[in-house]
Amino acid sequence: MSFEIIIPFLKPIEHLLMDTAISEIMVNPDNTVWIEEKGHIALQTGVQFEDGALLTGLEVIANHFGKKLDADSPIMNLRLPDGSRMAALIPPVVNPGPMMTIRKFTSKGFTIQDLIDRKTLTETQAGILTEHVRRGDNLLISGSTSSGKTTLTNVLASFIPDDDRILILEDVAELYIRKPHVISAEAQLDTHKSQIGFADLLKAALRHRPDRIIVGEIRGPEARVFLDALNTGHRGSLTTIHANSARDAVRRLAQLAMRGSGAGVPLRDVEEECERSIDVIVHVRNEDGWRHVAEIRTPTA
Repeated sequence: MSFEIIIPFLKPIEHLLMDTAISEIMVNPDNTVWIEEKGHIALQTGVQFEDGALLTGLEVIANHFGKKLDADSPIMNLRLPDGSRMAALIPPVVNPGPMMTIRKFTSKGFTIQDLIDRKTLTETQAGILTEHVRRGDNLLISGSTSSGKTTLTNVLASFIPDDDRILILEDVAELYIRKPHVISAEAQLDTHKSQIGFADLLKAALRHRPDRIIVGEIRGPEARVFLDALNTGHRGSLTTIHANSARDAVRRLAQLAMRGSGAGVPLRDVEEECERSIDVIVHVRNEDGWRHVAEIRTPTA
């Protein structure tokens, strides 16, 4: 992994950044440093930033990436050059100091066989899912934070036919899909420029003739636009959502879609629309570091 751009401003955690066994680094507002390694979280005793050093470093990093980070814009999310994700909060929304999390990008180059070898999914599950992707079914991948949703999406997307035009939409770019015709777009919510919300970005992208739409994660009213796209002939879409089970994923998608719908639409009606639009739900879990496919089901099952 390459962290040369940020290391000069994050010297106290340089050794953690360079340790390939560590998947996540977390600096809390109380200046304690924690890591996730092989699914387990541990405090790093003796590792800390000097007063004001982390805040200064984050401001410089934000400026380098064209982001805005100050008291008026205290939230930063960005992708590092190697695909790792960096998120930060600064006072006044957290106190007494900044909060930072770096999630290292580890799925680049993974194949379906790698996931089988890691017991992320079985050979049977791999065969089922890859066939759904090849034939253009709409897949919704659900799970909790750090359950492996992005990794699975990356790998499954490799089975999209090469002649399909793929549009990837994310709030923070994480997906690396090696296909001949891929266009990536990223929402702009914390820059000095005009804000471009996820729903706005999705509406604009639909005018550019996508064969496949991949949405990094459905989190808000863009769910309404996404469902409208599926209902108007866009097939073979992939997206992820935070949910506790495959069945819960449909309700969660419906609830988010209702934020972008007119008042008075019953939740059950929107759930039924979700069930018609999504062909397969894949639920992944992280159990003590074992990230694996726990369920594959159709919404009406």
